[in-house]
Amino acid sequence: MPHPARQRILITGASSGLGEGMARRLAGMGRDLALAARRFDRLEALQRELRAARPGIRVEVAAMDVDDPESVATVVPALADRLGGLDRAVVNAGIGKGGSVGTGHAAANRAVLQTNVLGSHAQCEAAMELFRAQGAGHLVLISSVASIRGMRGTRTAYGASKAALNSLAEGIRSDVHGTPIVVSTILPGYIATDINVGRRGPFTVDLDTGVDALTAAIEREPVRAYVPGWPWRPVAGLLRVLPLPVVRRVT
Repeated sequence: MPHPARQRILITGASSGLGEGMARRLAGMGRDLALAARRFDRLEALQRELRAARPGIRVEVAAMDVDDPESVATVVPALADRLGGLDRAVVNAGIGKGGSVGTGHAAANRAVLQTNVLGSHAQCEAAMELFRAQGAGHLVLISSVASIRGMRGTRTAYGASKAALNSLAEGIRSDVHGTPIVVSTILPGYIATDINVGRRGPFTVDLDTGVDALTAAIEREPVRAYVPGWPWRPVAGLLRVLPLPVVRRVT
């Protein structure tokens, strides 16, 4: 069965990277957008760009700090009101700094866990409250292939945070199973964004290629998708069964 059209879409972390790229792609598809991030000046510039390129669409922006649950609980419904509701929420905001545990990077690692886990949870709470009230919606959590196995160095806290998102998404999915609310977990591989400078592995794709694959995957509304599908779907399968010394070398 075809999926319903998702015209009104919220994207968090939309001031750069994958979020900004998705906003451009979806605007090009004629969707109405609610964009949130901390860097409001960049959101305003993106808003002007998108409105000029596609005068027929609505683009609403708001400053939001995902580390502040009150900010999220206020901004998400306010943006939804400005669009007349939300059909899809893309929980994308996140950070990737950090270091090996026990090497003096405790504060950075804690910040990753705070933003990526608790910040994403706050976004899910706000979006799901709207979807439950509406009786429909599409919740998208942007995870990572780094969530499949524990990873060393700068990816340890990041991978752990994304593994938490996989579990969070599945719990929400189970909770609303059989309803018109859809929950998708998207696991990008290595895409050239600022968040992974210095940590890009094999098979890295450029931002445009990554955003195209990411947007296409979200539009399919899968339970789970790897982006790009090749090679990350088979790589994910291998990562689950390879011995840790091998995983350590390849990641």
